[in-house]
Amino acid sequence: MISTWLRGIALSVGLAGLSAACQPLWQSSDRVPRPAIVKLSGWGASPVEKRLLQELLKEFEQTHPGIRVRFESIADRYMDVLKTRLIGDAAPDVFYLDAVEAPFLMQANVLEPLNSYISKDFDLEDFEPNLLKIFRTGETLYGLPKDYSTLVLFYNKRAFRVAGLQEPPLTWEQLSSDAKRLTLDRNRDGRPEQYGLGLAPELARLVYVIQAYGGRAIDDRGYASFAEPEALRGLQTIADRYRVDRTTVLPSDVGSSSGSDLLGQEKVAMGIEGSWAVPYLQENFPALEFGTAEVPRMNGRPGTMAFTVAYAMNRRARHKPEAWKLMAYLTGKAGMRKWTSSGFALPTRRSVAQLLRYDRDRLRSPFVRGVRYATPWQIGRYPSPIMTAFDNQFLSALLGEQSLQVALRRAQESANRQIRAVQ
Repeated sequence: MISTWLRGIALSVGLAGLSAACQPLWQSSDRVPRPAIVKLSGWGASPVEKRLLQELLKEFEQTHPGIRVRFESIADRYMDVLKTRLIGDAAPDVFYLDAVEAPFLMQANVLEPLNSYISKDFDLEDFEPNLLKIFRTGETLYGLPKDYSTLVLFYNKRAFRVAGLQEPPLTWEQLSSDAKRLTLDRNRDGRPEQYGLGLAPELARLVYVIQAYGGRAIDDRGYASFAEPEALRGLQTIADRYRVDRTTVLPSDVGSSSGSDLLGQEKVAMGIEGSWAVPYLQENFPALEFGTAEVPRMNGRPGTMAFTVAYAMNRRARHKPEAWKLMAYLTGKAGMRKWTSSGFALPTRRSVAQLLRYDRDRLRSPFVRGVRYATPWQIGRYPSPIMTAFDNQFLSALLGEQSLQVALRRAQESANRQIRAVQ
């Protein structure tokens, strides 16, 4: 009797446990599915950029309730961290991809091709072609540029009036002449109170100068070629303004932190800067009366640089359809309009630039006009050794430690030696 009773109790408990275990299965159709988590990585940004991105991501989640976005800001050594994670299968689903780093990753088979995701209503043709091609290999598209800047000439209108100059220069010959008139009397230390032009001695800002007389920063194989005679002609023009005319100054020469500071502190009357300088000058130097114009033509050719960053998708992303929805939202017309409405960066969609009237804005229209002929900042699969070698040796030549020809030959040899070592 007792054993029969115990067996009955055990059977009842077992059935109750089985019933409890099966309960979620009976109710599973009523449960809300867990949202997909899309991981997005980028780098640190200004407070304005952070706020805008947070607002965009919040709006995206509200309109896509089945998706949550987890944003990670990588503050230091962004590309090194990203490459390590891509190799180790710990990379985000979507991430920022700078144009200068794109060639290496596009050839490394770690990026998801985007062609199959793009529908007609996404209107890919609306993007600036010169920016979109940066993230293509053949017909395959690997990234969607989210914003951009070109370089333009900033000029101090008050300094121009004092010097009797009516308009900004249209050619480098005019710029050189104007810079002499704008360079004021020297102080006790021998330096001018105001220089004509501020200079950033970086390859990132000078590739269009190399190209002005038919030169190239890199050859068809991806090796540095900036020491060739055609490349030297344009760069010599820059060096002469600094070494011979002494109408040009580096930020470090006068204790400034950047070209924007040189302009704001009125240590120079002209400078060649990107769109980031517009809000910086307006916020930090509200009394400064400045204008912008397209970079003066060199050797009869228009030229400037284009800097851009794309959203790219990890080839091994865990939630590819959801990752694409995020990319499409951020680079769609509504998302891009909100992202670029403050003016700190420019929209890569032409329709958005027109909607925000940047193509007619007195300060931003030169940036927009320049994107059609700008040289994208992209120098092959191995940009780091090329940049480092050029920047170090070009500065050495500016300081008079060696001739420009010798300096750039050494830079070219050093960069190519490093490239051969890693191929």
